[in-house]
Amino acid sequence: MEMVPKPRSHAPAKKDRLRAKRKKPRRYWEQESGASPGPPPKKRSSRPARPRSSQVLRRSRISRKAQVPKPERRKPEQTLSGAQDPFPGPAPAPLEVSRKFRRIDKSKPLPSPKSKTRSRLEAAEAEEEEASVRAARSELLLAEQPGFLEGEDGEDTAKILQADIVEAVDIASAAKHFDLNLRQFGPYRLNYSRTGRHLALGGRRGHVAALDWVTKQLMCEINVMEAVRDIQFLHSEALLAVAQNRWLYIYDNQGIELHCVRRCDRVTRLEFLPFHFLLATASETGFLTYLDVSVGKIVAALNARAGRLSVMAQNPYNAVIHLGHSNGTVSLWSPAVKEPLAKILCHRGGIRAVAVDSTGTYMATSGLDHQLKIFDLRGTYQPLSARTLPQGAGHLAFSQRGLLVAGMGDVVSIWKGPGKASPPSLEQPYLTHRLSGHVHGLQFCPFEDVLGVGHSGGITSMLVPGAAEPNFDGLENNPYRSRKQRQEWEVKALLEKVPAELICLDPRALAEVDVISLEQRKKERIERLGYDPDAKATFQPKLKQKGRSSTASLVKRRRKVLDKEHRDKVRQSLEEQEQQQQQQQQQEKTKPPGTRPSALDRFVPQGDPWGINWCLCLLS
Repeated sequence: MEMVPKPRSHAPAKKDRLRAKRKKPRRYWEQESGASPGPPPKKRSSRPARPRSSQVLRRSRISRKAQVPKPERRKPEQTLSGAQDPFPGPAPAPLEVSRKFRRIDKSKPLPSPKSKTRSRLEAAEAEEEEASVRAARSELLLAEQPGFLEGEDGEDTAKILQADIVEAVDIASAAKHFDLNLRQFGPYRLNYSRTGRHLALGGRRGHVAALDWVTKQLMCEINVMEAVRDIQFLHSEALLAVAQNRWLYIYDNQGIELHCVRRCDRVTRLEFLPFHFLLATASETGFLTYLDVSVGKIVAALNARAGRLSVMAQNPYNAVIHLGHSNGTVSLWSPAVKEPLAKILCHRGGIRAVAVDSTGTYMATSGLDHQLKIFDLRGTYQPLSARTLPQGAGHLAFSQRGLLVAGMGDVVSIWKGPGKASPPSLEQPYLTHRLSGHVHGLQFCPFEDVLGVGHSGGITSMLVPGAAEPNFDGLENNPYRSRKQRQEWEVKALLEKVPAELICLDPRALAEVDVISLEQRKKERIERLGYDPDAKATFQPKLKQKGRSSTASLVKRRRKVLDKEHRDKVRQSLEEQEQQQQQQQQQEKTKPPGTRPSALDRFVPQGDPWGINWCLCLLS
């Protein structure tokens, strides 16, 4: 049975029905009705047609006047919601701050050499300008500014008490002044970590503790049941070195003993070199020992040959160790050399304390002759200033901004200079403070205006305005870093570790060429090989064809080359003689005034007596 096809209806097909069901995608800011609350779309403005009859003056392609390009107007970028940036463009940089970082003087006009050289100079000047603007913008992040304590109407700042300073500062700064009464286990030695956040203290009667002194949170506290002579943080606050009565011990921040280094015995003082991962120890036996804490090996053990070593300090600039001796001298040591790099006679009596500032320029020493001296370490090693103290200073320390503190009995005196790069003035003290016991340890806290003092009665934290750098480098010494950040920093520091052989007086000398040792190596190489491999080879003429390589022609070519070399040598020697004669003539012409002419002046050679110019003409 055949089915008759039904007539097509006007209803939409299946695809058409699906298209009709689909709706236009609606954005999140559009309403259900489809109206958009944002700004209406911009209409393109039609440019008016230019009439044909109007004559337009065409400008020449090469104009006499310099064409100044018009500044481009950047359209404000619109976000998806239609809102605009209220502060478009780069952040503005203050002009005065950018001038401080500028290294090119723009007041001087550029020279007018070739166009290519001038374009390079202009490009370098533009790059320098951009760098100064970036440095000025980055300085906006350094919100803290250094400052000092100033008295009113000529008031002496040394008479201002710590209680007055605590009342004048804010609550957070006032909390940094405290006293720990630990008379039972004193006297105390103390040490701050490189970040300035943690404090380690060790008592003479075996008390060892580490704490976060900002939050007053105790990390560990133990009693080693043995005399503690010195204490020192290693590269981070997680490890602690303690010089006990017999040997050197390493503890972690939980008070667990990790190592006992028996090769370092009877240690009196400790210093840690952070960029070399070296722990320097001075002992009663007169040995200076360098221990590499990254691999646990002793790099060098040097005999100072000066008896008991109890005075030691490091130069933060070049990592050189300064040792004070009982004969009034200070010796400078490096693990790469078995003998001292330099010896300085500082006092008539024995040395009691040594300190070096952060720039490595000045060294302060105190001796049994009650003298406090400041020396210049820039090659001269001469005293710049001296002061006689009533009791003599037993302990010295420099701050990050160049303040000098001296501990004299139970009194602490601080001196400051006119600037950071200048030595402290010893005429008038900046601050003084009396403690409850005799001083046994001093150190300024990094990045905090705080001075930590260890004495027989415990620990005292003093406020010293203007002592530390107000801003820190978050990638190097971050006091707020987490445990993961500290671990990453340790890995990077180990990869950038400086070898101990590179410690020297002048670190800039590492980039120079040692000419003396280079010539010595060359001589040794010639003696070992029997000939000079770098010597100029004898001339061997090339073989030519068509009878031009006969024996006579080869000899002629060799002789020609030899004659040319000989002429060059003769010309050089004659030029040197001529220069010497010209110098002699100039010296003879400059006779002292008032000399009378002599009859023998006629025999003085004048002009060119030996015909040197004539010989040079013949040689050329």
